[in-house]
Amino acid sequence: MLTSINPATGKEIATYELHTDEYIDAALTAADNAQRKWREVPISERVGLLTRMAAVLRQGKSTYAKMITREMGKPIAEAEAEIEKCAYNCEFYAEHAVQYLADEPVASNATESVVAFAPLGVVLAIMPWNYPFWQFFRFAAPALAAGNGAILKHANNVPECALAVEDIMRKAGCLDGLFGTLLIDASKVAGLIADDRIAAVTLTGSTEVGAIVAGQAGKALKKQVLELGGSDPFIVLADADLEQAAAVAVKARYINVGQSCVNAKRFIVEEPVAERFVELFCEGVAKLKIGDPTERDTNIGPMARANLLAALHAQVEKTVAAGATVRAGGKPIEGDGFYYPPTVLDNVSPDMVAFCEETFGPVAAIIRAKDADEAIRLANQTEFGLGSALWSRDTERAKQLARKIEAGAVFINGMVASDPRYPFGGIKRSGYGRELGLYGIREFVNIKTVWVGPTKA
Repeated sequence: MLTSINPATGKEIATYELHTDEYIDAALTAADNAQRKWREVPISERVGLLTRMAAVLRQGKSTYAKMITREMGKPIAEAEAEIEKCAYNCEFYAEHAVQYLADEPVASNATESVVAFAPLGVVLAIMPWNYPFWQFFRFAAPALAAGNGAILKHANNVPECALAVEDIMRKAGCLDGLFGTLLIDASKVAGLIADDRIAAVTLTGSTEVGAIVAGQAGKALKKQVLELGGSDPFIVLADADLEQAAAVAVKARYINVGQSCVNAKRFIVEEPVAERFVELFCEGVAKLKIGDPTERDTNIGPMARANLLAALHAQVEKTVAAGATVRAGGKPIEGDGFYYPPTVLDNVSPDMVAFCEETFGPVAAIIRAKDADEAIRLANQTEFGLGSALWSRDTERAKQLARKIEAGAVFINGMVASDPRYPFGGIKRSGYGRELGLYGIREFVNIKTVWVGPTKA
């Protein structure tokens, strides 16, 4: 049994029966059979499904956004933006998939030689709750365009959203069986990965779960893409536009109530401007409205689950006990729901929890660096390597420093964000593989060499 809880109230929304072994087996067989038909459909026709998916998402945007807000607490304006982003992603791949998957000629001694891109099969998508629609559709649009099928195992606290995704695919005219949602316990995942009807696995989630899934997929010798945790640095050099940097920093940390792998988490500021930056940052934090996520002017809604709030507060307490200074927030908000205020911890050092661990919630860690070289060293002093931001008026210097940052993305004078136009993913314990862009659509394909003889004289 799965129970959906409204994090704004702490009250039960609904319960859902888990799918039986017989249901799971039938879904896998249906997906396998449908994918064998789907792969024979020309790419130019497959992309029509993506266009219809975008239309269904936009038509139901209000309904789907309310589901997101109800099940995981995202402020309604952000939830609507999530649905719009899903639709844009589908349209992007509808426009570019044919180009991205076209045969590539290779100069050789053959009469003809090309690299071709063929689908792998049915991909198991293990998805998190923090962006319950976006995380799926950013994978699904390119994977389906490439000729694959998909089975979704969603986070167990967003079953309503998981079933809504299945309904969207049905309304868009997806080939019967090509996609299916499974409401299952985590204990069933290993069996799915090992099943011959699953060709590959994609996971967005914690580093700990990623390591488990990687081991299971590796044992089965199956391709995997892992987008895991992050502790993104937001580096502010002494010559940065402090007002702009601070304003963007507030959004970068507290969007989605701070519950994103690519939220900025560690704010590394050169010492000469650190105090002024912190003042500006705290002024911005003070303007954030905490409250009912269904209200359009709410910036900070509840955290998604009570246990997540408890874990975050424990990290804050350990960091303060180690010597950090609380500049804002720092204690859970009493009353109904799982509310934690936007919190700012100053004078954080590398031996403190808020520096070493991912803080998945509305907590910012301020780290003061003596110069740019130390700022880069501190940015890289982490087991994670997902996104990063670097602020400086000297963009040429910033571009050189960006080469030294160990991360899957560096945004200069901006906020890290995923976008279908460029690849997204991390290094180190933030995972491997890429989603989005040209590289994302080529993750779940067989990159096949086709050589035609005879050889040239």
